[in-house]
Amino acid sequence: MKICIYGAGAIGGYMGAKLAEAGAEVSLVARGPHLAAMQANGLTLIEEGERKTVKVRAEQDPAALGPQDYVIVTLKAHSVPPLVPLMQPLLGPETTVVSGVNGVPWWYFHKIGGALEGRRVHAVDPGDAQWDGFGPDRVLGCVVYPAAEVIEPGVVNHIEGNRFSLGEPDGSKSARATALSEALAAAGLKAPVRPRIRDEIWVKLWGNLSFNPISALTHATLDVLCTDEGTRAVAKGMMLEAQAIAEALGVKFPIDVERRIDGGAAVGAHRTSMWQDLDAGRPMEIDALVTAVQELGRLTEIPTPTIDIVLALVRLRARTAGLYGKA
Repeated sequence: MKICIYGAGAIGGYMGAKLAEAGAEVSLVARGPHLAAMQANGLTLIEEGERKTVKVRAEQDPAALGPQDYVIVTLKAHSVPPLVPLMQPLLGPETTVVSGVNGVPWWYFHKIGGALEGRRVHAVDPGDAQWDGFGPDRVLGCVVYPAAEVIEPGVVNHIEGNRFSLGEPDGSKSARATALSEALAAAGLKAPVRPRIRDEIWVKLWGNLSFNPISALTHATLDVLCTDEGTRAVAKGMMLEAQAIAEALGVKFPIDVERRIDGGAAVGAHRTSMWQDLDAGRPMEIDALVTAVQELGRLTEIPTPTIDIVLALVRLRARTAGLYGKA
C-alpha cells in the first residue's frame, strides 16, 4: 500500500512519522526548510517526551513519487485548489484522495442524496478545481483531531490526540476505508470508519466556525472567550445558526451547544489557528470555516445574522493585514 501525505507540516508530519515508524510505504510532499531538513536528517517526532527520528521519502515535486493508493491531503483548505494540477501524477485509476482538511469539505454534497445531490461548495472549491481535478468518487472523508506543531524544520511536536475518523460520503464501510483504517491502526493511530462522517465534521466545525474568528478579532484564548459573557453569547449565536443549517441537511448532533462551548473552555489558554495565522502573517482560513457555512445558510434559506456580522469583521481584519483577498 503506497500512501502519500500531501502537506507534511504538523499534522501530516505526525501521521507520516507514525506510519514510517510502523514500516508503511509512505512518502511526504513538503517544501522549504522543513523539506530540506527531512531529506537531510529524516523526520523527528517528539511524543510524550520521547524523541524519535525516522527516515522518510520527502519530495517537493509529486511527479517524483508516481501513482499512489492513497493521497492524504493535510493542507489548509484555501491552499488546495491551486495545487490540484500538481497532484495529478499521484493519481492512478484506483487512487483514493483522503480529505483531511478542516471546515466544510468540497465534496459535501457528493452522495448525500436528495435535491442537493452534486451541489458544489464554491467557498472552498472555486471554479470546481477539486471536483473536476480529483473527481468526487475518489474522495474519502477524514476528520482530524490531533494537535501538533512544527517546532523547527524537520521536527514535529505532538501535543495531544491520535484520532483520524474516516468516512465514505455515502456512509458505506468500504474496502478502501477499512484498509486505510487498519494501516493507521497498525501505526498506533485511531482511525474508526464512521457511517455518518458529516455529523463529526459539523461537531468539529462548530468550534472552528466560532472560536477561530472571535479569537482572531479579540486575541482572547479559548478559556477566556468561552467564559466571558459577551463572547460566549456570540459563539453560541453562531453555533445555533450553524446547527439549524446542519440539521436542515440531515445532520444529528450528539451534544448540545453549551457542552461544546464548555469543551472549548476546558482546552485552556489556547491560541486558535486563525489567530496564530494572523500573528504569523499567513493567509487566514476564513472561507472553509466561516464563509462556507454562510453559503450553506443561503442554500437552505436559514438566516445567519451572527455569522454574517463576525464574517464581515474577520474578513476586514484579514484584508487590512493583507491576508485575505484584496486589501
